[in-house]
Amino acid sequence: QLQLVESGGGLAQPGGSLRLSCAASGSSLDYYDIGWFRQSPGKEREGVFCIASSGVTINRDDSVNARFTISKDVAKQVVYLQMNELEPEDTAVYYCAAKRTTTELPQCVPRFFGSWGQGTQVTVSS
Repeated sequence: QLQLVESGGGLAQPGGSLRLSCAASGSSLDYYDIGWFRQSPGKEREGVFCIASSGVTINRDDSVNARFTISKDVAKQVVYLQMNELEPEDTAVYYCAAKRTTTELPQCVPRFFGSWGQGTQVTVSS
């Protein structure tokens, strides 16, 4: 079972950048698809970006396309979410989550992911 710990959240100004990290332990990232999800107050948790064990990325939220980038360092067992040009609407708790990889690309939807981190708060405000 993969254990996940997020870090890197905080306060950013509109137009600023943050890089979130998702540190994995307990097993190798080679066997898991990893996703970044976010949840704002009063809203359902939603997929932002996912990366398959093969390295293929899946952008779930069109509003972050070209602003956010997902990547991973398998040797370090870390998955990153680089967030640029942040907007107030990006304010949320960000979670990373894992699912065992299959022959199909992952659907970047929360219900398919079983191992979750505790979340990290991102606040975008001037």
